[in-house]
Amino acid sequence: MPIIITTLQKFPFVSGQLMKMAEERGEGKSYLPTRKYAVIIDEAHSSQSGETATELKGVLAGAELIKKAREAAQEDGEVDLERLFRSMAKRGRQPNMSFFAFTATPKHKTLAIFGRDGEPSHRYTMRQAIEEGFIEDVLKSYVTYKTYYRLTKKAEDDPNVERKRAARALARFMRLHPHNIGQKTEVMVEHFYQHTRHKIGGHAKGMVVTGSRLEAVRYKLEFDRYISEKGYPIKSLVAFSGTVEDDKVPEKTYTEVEMNDGVRERELPETFAKTDYRVLLVAEKYQTGFDQPLLHTMYVDKRLAGIQAVQTLSRLNRTHPLKDDTFVLDFVNDPEEIQEAFRQYYDGSVIGEDVDPDRLYEVKAELDETGIYLQTEVDEFSHIFFAPKRRQSPTDHKNMNAILDQAVARFIDLQNDEEEEAELWRGKVQALRNLYSFLSQVIPYQDSDLEKLFTYLRHLALKLPKRKSGPGYQFDEEVDLAYYRLQKISEGSINLSEGYAKPLDGPREVGSGMVREENVTLSKLIDLINERFGGELTEADQLFFDQLSEAASQNETLRKAAGVNSLDKFQLVFRQVLESLFIERMELNEELFSDYMSKPELQEVISKWLGSQVYNNLVNRSNSPSGD
Repeated sequence: MPIIITTLQKFPFVSGQLMKMAEERGEGKSYLPTRKYAVIIDEAHSSQSGETATELKGVLAGAELIKKAREAAQEDGEVDLERLFRSMAKRGRQPNMSFFAFTATPKHKTLAIFGRDGEPSHRYTMRQAIEEGFIEDVLKSYVTYKTYYRLTKKAEDDPNVERKRAARALARFMRLHPHNIGQKTEVMVEHFYQHTRHKIGGHAKGMVVTGSRLEAVRYKLEFDRYISEKGYPIKSLVAFSGTVEDDKVPEKTYTEVEMNDGVRERELPETFAKTDYRVLLVAEKYQTGFDQPLLHTMYVDKRLAGIQAVQTLSRLNRTHPLKDDTFVLDFVNDPEEIQEAFRQYYDGSVIGEDVDPDRLYEVKAELDETGIYLQTEVDEFSHIFFAPKRRQSPTDHKNMNAILDQAVARFIDLQNDEEEEAELWRGKVQALRNLYSFLSQVIPYQDSDLEKLFTYLRHLALKLPKRKSGPGYQFDEEVDLAYYRLQKISEGSINLSEGYAKPLDGPREVGSGMVREENVTLSKLIDLINERFGGELTEADQLFFDQLSEAASQNETLRKAAGVNSLDKFQLVFRQVLESLFIERMELNEELFSDYMSKPELQEVISKWLGSQVYNNLVNRSNSPSGD
């Protein structure tokens, strides 16, 4: 019995080669004989619901799948479109194939596709693996820092800026600021030198997780400078893809190989394993699948959430005979959010609400009614694409592109007239593709019109013009960093035995039409950011807000408003009530009351934050069985 080890990405190639071999031999058969297969899949949460996974089933299903597709085509009276029905048939479960799928971090679709009624055949949980000593508890020693800072506008003019884009640009200005990079580098290097390097018999290593390739470059340069200045016996490596340009250093580019003194990409894991190299700085690399038992400490300067948080921090969980603990120093994330992410997998994941199959037809109807494409165009495209031959000719490609170009032209017209509507439509195209790709593996739709539309939209999406980028901002000449403080705010373990795990729900959202934010002056935006990051709430402030929230939740006007309005409309009512609540309680926190009444931007922040909190509380109460 042969055992074949391969990657999923080879199966589209195998499918094409079978057709090519059949043509060369003058045979009609472009498929394998039907045999029984056991397919063992590692990391089953990844890439198992897309077109490549479907090709695997198409190749291994063999002659039986071809027979079924031929029969379905004859029943529908579309004998010339047998390839269409073959494409449909290979999406579902195949009777000659058994799948044995392994993953530590399943998604909803993983349990739906490989589970039995949404349940795995067997669970070996994170809790059990930690208790039995097969992996380390990476949350046992977790320290968080918070950055407080204040920006000032140094330019004389005060331009109007698009709020969200400008806020992102200011955040980037702060993350890449030399003082921020320098202060965090000092904290990390000193911690590593004083503590980590002595762990695991003096062989412990560290990883720095950065938020972008440019941040990785800047950190690598600063690490090397600081280590050299101190004379510490520490060598670092950096991992990022492609070539990075830094606008602060014109005509200079950076690559991973060049910054690592010639170490090639495939050699990096082996090089990092050597005694000399102690710290690895990464940007979107080595955050999954990287196996280095000597990795003891992780320094996180990147927003992590959900499965990404679990996979990234789990790089520390490999055991070693001399390894008795791990350590995380996090500059960005809230420990409660990290706890929530890990809780989903600690005692084994539970599947949540399934996707409503009818939603697929609802999205299709919403796309149809816009008139961006016509059903006749979808049919014409499909008759060429699924024609009974191995590959399309240049003429076929020309004709298919001509058909797609008609819809592209209509989309461009919509984009020019109603940009938000165009982006909402684009989002629905992606939603239909995702829903069909997933649902067709668990539900036997047998709807050739859906398969035609799915194939058509896959190709149309590639030709649609990109979203208009809007203004870009660089504030290096307009903004100064006036104040900076890096402070440790928590230290200890993150307890996974507390709280509850959220179920893994299926996809719900279908895209957003919001592409433009309102304009504000640069000075106002800086003030707003300073309000958020220039200081911290005291316990008295937090208690005051808790009291406001509770009082608002008991307000009859707000109860009624939450029951019949969306959040946006509820906020209008809440703003009026909130001012009254502030005035009634002004003596409890006069300083906060004074700030609130005198700063409109702070009013907006507090109103939106508390309003959303109160609205959710009221809606949840009204929806609960007891009504409270």
